Amino acid sequence: MGAGVGIGLCLGLLGLLFFAVFTAALNLGGAAGGAVGLAKGAVPVAYQPLIEKWGNLCPALSPPLLAAQLYTESNWKPDARSPAGALGLAQFIPETWARYGVDANGDGKPDIWEPADAIASAATYDCALSKDVKGVPGDATDNMLAAYNAGPYRVIQASGIPRISETQGYVKSIRDLEKSFARPVGRVAPSQQAAGAIYFAQEQLGKPYLWGGEGTKEDGGRFDCSGLTKASYASVGIELPRVANDQWNAGPHPKRDELMPGDLVFFAHNLNDPRSIHHVGLYVGGGYMINAPHTGAVNRFDKIDTPDYIGATRVTDAGAKALPRPNGV
Repeated sequence: MGAGVGIGLCLGLLGLLFFAVFTAALNLGGAAGGAVGLAKGAVPVAYQPLIEKWGNLCPALSPPLLAAQLYTESNWKPDARSPAGALGLAQFIPETWARYGVDANGDGKPDIWEPADAIASAATYDCALSKDVKGVPGDATDNMLAAYNAGPYRVIQASGIPRISETQGYVKSIRDLEKSFARPVGRVAPSQQAAGAIYFAQEQLGKPYLWGGEGTKEDGGRFDCSGLTKASYASVGIELPRVANDQWNAGPHPKRDELMPGDLVFFAHNLNDPRSIHHVGLYVGGGYMINAPHTGAVNRFDKIDTPDYIGATRVTDAGAKALPRPNGV
């Protein structure tokens, strides 16, 4: 009886929550401030001081921007290898490493596989490119990123970002993804799509959990945790990655006391490492989320304040589109 009353109260509040979300979106849409430094939990804790240090190497670079590049290049995997022969956390080609590799940890040898060296070298390379295109009109950071993708000569020749779709897309995606790593100054702007996502999730309440479920006919309309959040935002035109820890960077990270309905809320085995995220839900207010919990359970309301709560993401369309996808899709 008590559980039924609780669920009934939550359902009754959802209409008010929708109104609150839309009102906040209209009234606070311009409330997001600039950003300095990294958001708490945005990067693995072992890399945070290195990115904070080397991300300030030159004016065109920042820690969130450097983090966005590294995440895009390797998803924080220090042993990453690409089919094109790029290696390590920063995905250097050996020939480029030979010129820009830095011995940041002081062991006497620049090591492409050593994260400290890779992070320092990525920043060094960025700043060298920034210097190469210093006299080019336009935004210095955009020009640096364009030079990273297309080479300095093309940026100089074009007097800015070249009209190359790959290069223009790279600059936009890194600048958009930068926001998800940045520590906000002031309030994080609310999402105008949140109410629709909550409405979709509400319609799934009571359905049994299915590991790997995406709500398809073959799945019997059942979901797992990230399948539910992905489908909820797909219903309002935002495509999230499939798994929970990849959804973490789909937007900026509001603090616990700044949560709004529609935020994704995440839970991790290691609160210092977002790669260990194992669960995600959709916040609906009042300390509750809608989630697909585990095998044997049904989609339901649960409290978010548990020991494994790592943080939240306010989903944006630009942030979701900027996320790297498997096989580039």
